Amino acid sequence: MMENLEGGELCFPQLLNTSCRKPIRPRFEVMLLYILLSSISLLAMTLNLLAIISISHFRQLHTPTNLLLLSLAVSDLHVGLLLMPVEILLIGACWFLGDFMCALFHYASFIVTSASVGNMVLISVDRYVAICDPLRYPTKITKTRVKICVCLCWVFSALYNCLILRDFLRQPNRYNSCYGECVVVMNYITGAIDFLFTFTAPITVIIVLYMRVFVVAVSQARAMRSHTVAVTLQRSVTVTAKKSERKAARTLGIVIVVFLICFCPYYYPSLAGQDNSSSASYSTFGAWLLYCNSCLNPVIYAFFYPWFRKAIKLIVTLQILQPDSCEANIL
Repeated sequence: MMENLEGGELCFPQLLNTSCRKPIRPRFEVMLLYILLSSISLLAMTLNLLAIISISHFRQLHTPTNLLLLSLAVSDLHVGLLLMPVEILLIGACWFLGDFMCALFHYASFIVTSASVGNMVLISVDRYVAICDPLRYPTKITKTRVKICVCLCWVFSALYNCLILRDFLRQPNRYNSCYGECVVVMNYITGAIDFLFTFTAPITVIIVLYMRVFVVAVSQARAMRSHTVAVTLQRSVTVTAKKSERKAARTLGIVIVVFLICFCPYYYPSLAGQDNSSSASYSTFGAWLLYCNSCLNPVIYAFFYPWFRKAIKLIVTLQILQPDSCEANIL
């Protein structure tokens, strides 16, 4: 990174020997980056805020599954509202907010990312029980249990990241090579632990559960075809069954592929046995790709639901301001 900064302006001109240098980039490139990244941040905020308002306002949406979607939307909203804007400021390669804010920023980014992954795992568990054990779903998955699981997810995320970042939180400037830098570095061991708990374990659980959901959905679709007697009815059910198979396969594929695309680049250094530094250009790209997952989560988990589209229409047209709008029938 320092090679790219040679010849640039000093972040702190009064500190000639210790100040970092700003990178020399064409003005058009900088403006393009600001516009692109600001658009991603705005999109993440808008989509997740719509999901939060929808689930919080309409009583029909106060279900265990939607409480998990709400928690996911809250974590992803923080990515778009807090983390992305700060990352945009770091395009200039100068940190002006001090060591405390540097530590707070990185700690918050780790907490929000871990909580988002944890919510995705909880959603996969919820869908597994709903599809594979529908008769006992109302007794197994209750609002109270979901609220407890969500709280535990956030608490565990805060404690876990406090543990793996303990050295950095004690001395936020320990990895800085010059004044005006905000860097956190995880060594191979810490990176491997984070890779295991934040990537390997969650994706394994999601794949196993969704594969089980897919198998059950396919078997149910085939059972519908085999129990059909009338030819006309059989054709109708066959079409419906095939659609169910395709929908199950598509949902499974989207969830896994998006998760892998967004998370693999960020955790590549851990896979390659390298130290993970937030100052590296590749790591910056990986972090932004990781943040982009917060834009895609509301699309995958909420936007495909008909009730979400109805809720958006009511929100945009300001019909939610009418009396008793929370009792509206949108399911």
